[in-house]
Amino acid sequence: MQFVPKAIPEIQPEIIPVKESPPPELVTFDVSGMKCAGCAKAVERQLMQHSGVISACVNLAVEVATVECQPGAVDAEALAKKLTDNGFPSQSRLGGNQQEAEAATVERRRQEIRQQINQLSIALILIILSGLGHVLGTKAPILSNIWFHWGLATLALLLPGRPIIVDGCRSLWRNAPNMNTLVALGAVTAYTASNAALLFPRMGWECFFDEPVMLLGFILLGKTLEQQARRRAASALQALIALQPATARLVDFKLPILNWDSEELPPNSTSQLHNPQYIEIPADRVRVGEWLQVLPGEKIPVDGEVCEGKTTVDESMLTGESMPVFKQPGDTVAAGTINKSGAIVMRATRTGQETTVAQMVALVQAAQTRKAPIQNLADTVAGYFVYGVMAISVLTFLFWYFAGTHIWPSVLLGQGAMDMNHGAINLGNQLPMIHYQSSLLLSLKLAIAVLVIACPCALGLATPTAILVGSGIGAERGLLIRGGDVLERVHQLDTVVFDKTGTLTTGNLTLTDYLPIFVNSDLDLNSDINVGNTQNACSTIATISTISTIDDVSGNKQDACSTIDSKLLQIVAAVERGACHPIAAAILLESQKQALSLLPAEDFYTEPGFGVSALVDSRRVFAGNAEWMSQQGVVVATQLSESLHGKTAVYVASGGVLLGVIGLKDTLRPDAKATVDRLREMGLRVIMLTGDTTSAALVVAQQLGLATADVLAEVRPDGKARAIASLQAQGCKVAVVGDGINDAPALAQADVGIGLHCGTDVAVETAQIVLMRNALMDVVESIDLGRATFNKIRQNLFWAFAYNTLGIPVAAGILLPATGILLSPAAAGAFMAFSSVSVVTNSLLLRRKFRA
Repeated sequence: MQFVPKAIPEIQPEIIPVKESPPPELVTFDVSGMKCAGCAKAVERQLMQHSGVISACVNLAVEVATVECQPGAVDAEALAKKLTDNGFPSQSRLGGNQQEAEAATVERRRQEIRQQINQLSIALILIILSGLGHVLGTKAPILSNIWFHWGLATLALLLPGRPIIVDGCRSLWRNAPNMNTLVALGAVTAYTASNAALLFPRMGWECFFDEPVMLLGFILLGKTLEQQARRRAASALQALIALQPATARLVDFKLPILNWDSEELPPNSTSQLHNPQYIEIPADRVRVGEWLQVLPGEKIPVDGEVCEGKTTVDESMLTGESMPVFKQPGDTVAAGTINKSGAIVMRATRTGQETTVAQMVALVQAAQTRKAPIQNLADTVAGYFVYGVMAISVLTFLFWYFAGTHIWPSVLLGQGAMDMNHGAINLGNQLPMIHYQSSLLLSLKLAIAVLVIACPCALGLATPTAILVGSGIGAERGLLIRGGDVLERVHQLDTVVFDKTGTLTTGNLTLTDYLPIFVNSDLDLNSDINVGNTQNACSTIATISTISTIDDVSGNKQDACSTIDSKLLQIVAAVERGACHPIAAAILLESQKQALSLLPAEDFYTEPGFGVSALVDSRRVFAGNAEWMSQQGVVVATQLSESLHGKTAVYVASGGVLLGVIGLKDTLRPDAKATVDRLREMGLRVIMLTGDTTSAALVVAQQLGLATADVLAEVRPDGKARAIASLQAQGCKVAVVGDGINDAPALAQADVGIGLHCGTDVAVETAQIVLMRNALMDVVESIDLGRATFNKIRQNLFWAFAYNTLGIPVAAGILLPATGILLSPAAAGAFMAFSSVSVVTNSLLLRRKFRA
């Protein structure tokens, strides 16, 4: 339950309760039986008709459907059964082992490819026998006999062509015709017409039994090549899933652990690290907090922390770096990485779907099921494509039979006859030989050619195959792009906004300056020095803004001054303990280095973008920027700010009195300057957005070569989102790169949010692109990959529309009167088969640009 204020004009505002609507539930299905874009659209339509379904997205390339539905309103198994009953065998991915499910899917696809190869082998044998009949002629009477070719055509329909014909007829019966429907209509019509010509020779028709044989052969060849190409396109995801270990070795880590390398080990003793007593369980059954043993050469089963042992770990799957990383107790390890050298015992911290590699797999799978908006037109066309093609085929037949052959009677002359009185493939051949053919037969052949040349597959595969390859390349390089819609927005970007701390800089701030003041402060910390009564030389010096450095603190400074500096650091560390920010981390780290005890503090409060406060010794202490001090009624002298020019200043106050100030400095990431320069070369404007002081921001901007106009400093977290909205209002397409909780609103507001994986979970969840390697130059590569992938989508869609726009009229005989060019059904089938192959192949060419 959440309460939000509602303003009512002329009436005092009141608080009314508003019920939070639960987030929608996502259900994923593996859907087989889809042959073209028309099938995908039919599945999408059936899913949307189910009550409780909010939206549905079907991906033809990976054969996956993602359904967004109201929580508890949809029975996933019932919905899968509905799809199965309607001709699309489906299975939900709810529960179960993801790796096993994916392995089953891969095995099913392999069986489909093997089955297609067997069918293709039979079809090719039939094509060879049919071709030999024409090549050998009278030298082989049996091969040139018309009844022999009738047998070849019959076998082609009954053996390799049977699945196509059966699926095409069922799809037509279910009112969801697909590519197989067009092929089946073409092949069966050609076979039927040839049988009529054979049985009734007085009709004077030509027998073309070769057409169904060659048509089915070319279609099966195209399908096999297409399946192989699609499997190659999906190989990156399969490799990523394969990184997830299947089993884990559960050990009892409660007993004392012996050091394997210790000379004090008793004879015949066995270290806990090598204790053979363990239980092997599935990796997805490991629970947080359990102890696991990992031997050299094995994969880390879950995310965790090393508790015993030292080793090196190959983290190239995450970072891209081939050099193994040394790990010792206290270090973290990630699932899927490989233990190279030593045995370790680790404690599980994240398991199942929470592990890093599982999240990577989920992001890639989500990316491959989300469509780009540019695909909407193709989807709309695909929904009516097959109906339209059948209508055009009927119109083609009617036109040529009732009008075309009468307007251009010459088209009936020149269709060369073979000795067997049945035609062979005519790929755009002229009509030089004078031979009269029936207007009915010519009209029928043109109508069949229209049926089999149209290719709905190219439309359906144009976008998903490009996204499949692009997201796979990204996953291999640690760039997780959430979907085709993100790719389209990446292509439109003209502005990139960077957060400063932790993004452009390392985020590892170091304390550089102390300025203890403490004058007139009555804060009593029950320590050896009463801060409120300290009126010595050091406090006097402090009041005139003489800054002491870290070296002074640890060097030859007077004991009283060192104690005052330490006391200031203790006070700040006590307050910052309740904050989650790089500044707080730096202050706490410095207090640990100086071995300072943490003072008791309570009632922590954080004001994002300003500072923090806490009760220390029953006194409210504030630590933050100058504006935060001003809000608390604390006056900060101008000379104090000037003395810390270019650094981040943390002011400390209590009871309206300034206790002191601490200066911190951050360093640029090594690749920050190169990244900014490369983005500018790509024609993008680069802006730095930070909540830090203007002086500190300008120092970083100068190092990066940014103009003052491209620096937005002293911006609160909520103000960051407004700043992005202001840029968007000016017509800019904005990407935001960030890593912290404070960046989440800006990441959400941006057209494209790019999050560093080293950042907070909130920032990673909000971002549309996640950089797993935390390399800033990956921002450039992600934008480059997005642009290249989107260009492939446009190329594929252009080819798909252009092919059908030009191919259908040619098959309908538009060139026949003027040039005599006639596409036989077999030639049209070859064009249809290879059009979809060309789309997938063009998508695979994307890998050439991003070769490692």
